[in-house]
Amino acid sequence: MDSLHDTLWRAAANRRARLPRTSGLPAADVDAAVGEVLRRALEHVWEHGWMPHDVYEAVRRDADERALSFLVDAVAADTARHTALHPRWRAQVDGIGAEVWWDTGEPHLEQWARRHIELREDAVAAAVAVLGVLISLPGLPVIVPRPGTPMAAFDHRGVDPKVLNRVRGLLAKAESTAFPEEAEALSTKAQELVTRHALERMPVEAATTTSRRLWLDRKYFDGKAQVVHVVARANRCRAVVYDLGFVALVGEELDLEIVELLSASLLVQATRAMVAAGDGARKGDEARSAAYRKSFLLSYAHRVGERLEAANAVPEDDRLLPVLAERRKAVDEYFGAMFTRTVAKTTPVRSAAGWDAGRSAADRANLSVG
Repeated sequence: MDSLHDTLWRAAANRRARLPRTSGLPAADVDAAVGEVLRRALEHVWEHGWMPHDVYEAVRRDADERALSFLVDAVAADTARHTALHPRWRAQVDGIGAEVWWDTGEPHLEQWARRHIELREDAVAAAVAVLGVLISLPGLPVIVPRPGTPMAAFDHRGVDPKVLNRVRGLLAKAESTAFPEEAEALSTKAQELVTRHALERMPVEAATTTSRRLWLDRKYFDGKAQVVHVVARANRCRAVVYDLGFVALVGEELDLEIVELLSASLLVQATRAMVAAGDGARKGDEARSAAYRKSFLLSYAHRVGERLEAANAVPEDDRLLPVLAERRKAVDEYFGAMFTRTVAKTTPVRSAAGWDAGRSAADRANLSVG
């Protein structure tokens, strides 16, 4: 059993290494070895700040669908060992569809292979691919208590469900409409609704400063990350971009939920406007080039940031002024403790036409926060 453990680790650490031959070994022994190495790997990444959705995204970007499926099962098996889970941890487990679907009295490896019409060796290869990604992940700041720790079951108050449903409805309509003016009105209404909700709660509720991670598609990543950054700044949060493919957000729990919602909607609208700007262009035209689209998104983010900053004036309610100051201080202190070394990055704009088109699209996506 020990030699099989070692062989699995070596194969994961060196992708050129030969996969272990398991066809002549008892199914229960192979299953136990695979389960053990994945459990140890998951425990390690949990201890170093990763969460279920994070590892899901990391494997999705670096391995195939078989490996992703095996990871989801490994997370489900690991989750089943714990009774205390933080609500955000539970939400992420549910979000990736991690549930124990197999008969736990029988080897999971064999059941996975049958379900996916694969051989046992294919299942082992998928497990090794998952392990290879997990052991390569760098450490991240711990932002949520991991399963089994004393604070794992700690709950928090987020956006009121009724408000959340209304906001999601407004943003869904904004994303689906073909009319820019209607999208603008719906997005504006959504921002005003969540801002009013946040400001109304500030004087009566204690702040819960924390961090979240928003994973983005790699294509035109810099421009998309900049959109998230300006939305975060407008909603009293701070952001750090990771080359791994996500933006780390720091802020009060309610504000972070707002940033996630509005960023996702703005990115849908920005991407749709970017693609529409190239409609009718022929292959080779600037409007279909990568430089044009990168410049479009950067300009879009820049202009949205300008408009949010202008609209997001401090409210006249004197009760909120000291509260806002305290929240800002708490966010800055939390940010400083999490990120002791950050580096400013500049992204060049290589298409004036793309910049102009992005700015025009941002004007149509007017998001007043006042």
